Amino acid sequence: MRSNFSNRSLTSIILLTVLFIGLSFNKFIWLYLLIVASIICFYEFFYLIKKRFKKKNKKIYLYNFFSLVYLLLLIFVGYNLYDSSSISLILILLICIFSDTGGYIIGKLIGGKKLTKISPKKTISGSIGSFVFSIFPIIILSFFFEESYQSEDLSMIVFICLFLSLICQLGDLFISYFKRQAKVKDTGSLLPGHGGLLDRIDGIIFVLPAAYLIDKLL
Repeated sequence: MRSNFSNRSLTSIILLTVLFIGLSFNKFIWLYLLIVASIICFYEFFYLIKKRFKKKNKKIYLYNFFSLVYLLLLIFVGYNLYDSSSISLILILLICIFSDTGGYIIGKLIGGKKLTKISPKKTISGSIGSFVFSIFPIIILSFFFEESYQSEDLSMIVFICLFLSLICQLGDLFISYFKRQAKVKDTGSLLPGHGGLLDRIDGIIFVLPAAYLIDKLL
């Protein structure tokens, strides 16, 4: 348990370092990271689908086609979010990271009733922890930038944080569903303590398109 937590922590630190270095330089480095991450995620999802349908099946090609189209969309919206505002993109990523962290910490500390059969380790307390922790980035950024909000703006920002946390959790459950169907624990073994890259960013790849739509609508 302690060894696994150490591996998760070290892997998370390395991933965050690579991520924020990429965001700090320019949009082309960020684009490169998006492309590399999408290629790895495509391969890992292909592995899941192949395990799910052991024999040749037309559904394999269908799932992989849609995953390819979706990941191309992900690259597009991720790049455009950076082009629009790198600070907003950092905030979106922090919401995802804190949401995942809150779910893991509170779920481990409190435990309790299971959230769904799709992912037996997910608990209701962990889900609540994800929602609560997703608001922390706003508090942190407000403190550092001494930003003051009108009550209406603050309510909308909190709502967006909670909504993105919901999408993040649903993305996690979506990939968990396919892992359960394929009867595997992880999408890969690339990241010690986390499994595959898709295991780590399954929420983010669904949050970015949702955040892009919110950005365009609001």
